[in-house]
Amino acid sequence: MRAIHINVRKDFADLFPPWGRPAEAPWRLALVTVLQVIEGLTDRQAAQMLQVRVDWRYALSLSPDDAGFDFSILSDFRERVLKKDVHAVLLDPLLQICRERGWLKERGKQRTNSTIVLAQVRALNSLEAVGESVRALLNAVADREPDWLMEHLNPSWFDRYVHRFELARFPKEESKRAELRVQVGRDAWELLEWVTSKHVPESLSDLPEVGVLRQMVEER
Repeated sequence: MRAIHINVRKDFADLFPPWGRPAEAPWRLALVTVLQVIEGLTDRQAAQMLQVRVDWRYALSLSPDDAGFDFSILSDFRERVLKKDVHAVLLDPLLQICRERGWLKERGKQRTNSTIVLAQVRALNSLEAVGESVRALLNAVADREPDWLMEHLNPSWFDRYVHRFELARFPKEESKRAELRVQVGRDAWELLEWVTSKHVPESLSDLPEVGVLRQMVEER
């Protein structure tokens, strides 16, 4: 992957406040967003790539000793881009370069634009958040009622949630990612109905993870 040189316009100067810690360059965060779509990565995974992928660091013009940035910066960046309505100006030129270099493949007749990119990255992070919340609730149930959990556990849940969901590499094909989102959503609602039914042990009635998972699925 070759380095990309972007002409950073003054239009993007107001994406971040002039005070406080110096912000990451908007073009760099935009390129990370595009790379997330190319490789199917969540914000957390993308930030980790900066620590281990030399090609990413080169493309982003980062020095070998650069510490990278916290993954939460990426979601904040997307919100600012949408709020300032500069996503097409900032992201579309990057997407054009990626298409010209063969890094980004078009799917069918629809061209990948900035709106689609932002939606895809948001969907990946949503999938990670809900999946990790399901796993957290299952672990909480296991801590309090391990025998009851093993008796009632849906066998497929063990395969899907035995490992940290945030470390999973999701399918690159959108159709398969969509199937996974639907499945995780079903798991989440089934688990919520299960742990809040009148037949569960009383010790599970006050698990905070229940509220977290419910909030996650309702927001998404």
